Amino acid sequence: MFLSKFGASFLHYLAVTVPALFVGFILSGVIHEFVPDEWIEKHLGGRGMKGVFWSTLAGTLAPVCCWGALPIAVSFRRKGASLGPILAVLIVTPATSVNALVVTAGILGVKFAAFLFFTVILMGLAAGFIGNRIPVRGSGKISAPAECSCGEKKCSHCAAKAQRGFLSRMKSILKYAFIDMPKDIGKEIFLGLGLAAAVESLMPVGYLVKTYLKGPAGYVFALVFGLSVYFCATMGVPVVDALIRRGLSAGAGFTLLLAGPITSYGTILVLRKEFGTKILMIYLAFICAASLLAGYVFSLM
Repeated sequence: MFLSKFGASFLHYLAVTVPALFVGFILSGVIHEFVPDEWIEKHLGGRGMKGVFWSTLAGTLAPVCCWGALPIAVSFRRKGASLGPILAVLIVTPATSVNALVVTAGILGVKFAAFLFFTVILMGLAAGFIGNRIPVRGSGKISAPAECSCGEKKCSHCAAKAQRGFLSRMKSILKYAFIDMPKDIGKEIFLGLGLAAAVESLMPVGYLVKTYLKGPAGYVFALVFGLSVYFCATMGVPVVDALIRRGLSAGAGFTLLLAGPITSYGTILVLRKEFGTKILMIYLAFICAASLLAGYVFSLM
């Protein structure tokens, strides 16, 4: 019974995430090919808020969920971006897609959608501010090839790279997107999907809500459930609506819709790989505190 449920859940999550990963990998390839390292270091490097602002803005415009945001964040990391902008991208991107906001407004109401959007923006900026003040091991940047390290336009190697034809650049984009990126974070992504499917196959959610999780206990459940089971912002809306109809408070539902999309197992595993356990724990502690606080504030409105 468990294996059949696990298999069905894994295939469901795979079907949901593959389109987002495809878009995210393509965007990461475009970033790798067309966005100069110097631009990333200038606008997303350092410890100022300018990089956090730009990455937050980029996160609101990117049409991907958290799985699609992972290759984008890793690409920024490889080009020398600071921790703050990367955390901002990981938080803002999953929860501010146009599709998710439209579905949220249609099912849970305009007030719910508007408060969610502005809360996520504030969370991204706050996480970026905190991240820029935390020392990080290594830069994560991939060094330039030995034959060219100057980055100047007058360099013959740089000029040749800039003047490559369309087909050559497309080949570079596709290689980075579908060979280099999967090699870098593919194992963590598949492990994350497997963990999410295993948890979903074991948790009797409906029974718990009806029996034990009305009132304050619902917030704890929403946080644990959001951290344990992956769902994208769009897919999570009907889940939250169903739980609210079963007795979960609107504030707890808001907490769930915040915590769920931005704490996938893939995000957790990749953050740990790129930045270490300490940064991961700080990230999760921030998400937990901010999601609970935002849910409570929403319940008072």
